[in-house]
Amino acid sequence: MVNTMTRNETAAWLSDRDRFCILTHTRPDGDTIGSASALCLGLRQLGKTAYLLENDGVSPFLRDCMDGLTKPHADAGDTLVSVDVASPGMLPENGRELLGSIALRIDHHASATSFTPVELVDSTASASADLVYDLLIALGVELTQAMARRLYIAVSTDTGCFRYANTNAHSYQVAAACAATGADLYPITQTLFDTNTLGKLKLQSWIVENARFLRDGSAAICAIPKELEETVTKEDLENVPGFLRSIAGVKICASIRQTPMGSKMSVRAVPGYDAAAICAAFGGGGHKGAAGASLNLPPEEALQVVARMLEEYVDKIQSEQGEA
Repeated sequence: MVNTMTRNETAAWLSDRDRFCILTHTRPDGDTIGSASALCLGLRQLGKTAYLLENDGVSPFLRDCMDGLTKPHADAGDTLVSVDVASPGMLPENGRELLGSIALRIDHHASATSFTPVELVDSTASASADLVYDLLIALGVELTQAMARRLYIAVSTDTGCFRYANTNAHSYQVAAACAATGADLYPITQTLFDTNTLGKLKLQSWIVENARFLRDGSAAICAIPKELEETVTKEDLENVPGFLRSIAGVKICASIRQTPMGSKMSVRAVPGYDAAAICAAFGGGGHKGAAGASLNLPPEEALQVVARMLEEYVDKIQSEQGEA
């Protein structure tokens, strides 16, 4: 039986413990790294021993958030905490071996699988950063510029620089608190949202020429060829589904990439459509606006299967909207 705690209960739970190892998710984004590293710094400020478990998939920009905070493995006596991990399948390889020992999950995904005895989960939060910020305040931590930089990376990443539908009043409160510390937030915004590499632009050009548009452009899908992936960086590939969703008329979209086990699907949707509903059919999950799943199929086969599902889903939603 999982015990879902409030923010204050979670803060008290953390306060009662002294040694922590914090886990992030595979293919880490700004929210999991920013939130986890801010929590780590906050716990250290309280005199506790806290580290992040190393994650090999971190990009150079986010790697800076983890400098001096990581260790290669959890030690006996560590309290294991996961941040922004919606399901066991999202744990990196060195984290999956700890499944069953993770004590606390801090997360904001609406579509999720509980895997810890206690958890702090709030699907109304725009990012896990919202929850971590609240915990730091409840713990009496003084927000530093180092924490603020990490929290801002986290909340701005998951809200698309405060443009996505999940953005709410608390998102801005977290951002305002980060700015109030005197942290220089402009370089973060510029790097994350206002900088395009030549590789990223070439990738977007390929998508425009090769994506399939379904149901009069209401849905879109593409499978990125492995040979194209090899010509760009991980960072260039990060927002492929977001780029598809930005095309006028697209309500829901999916991008597919090859993995050693088959394919990885990322789905994005506008309000009124549910990305997590598509991914749930494959054991994945996430938010209504953004979700993901793994498929035991090669990319081209996965594309055909997901394309049919998107068409059926769009037909269903449009039919329901027509009847309303």
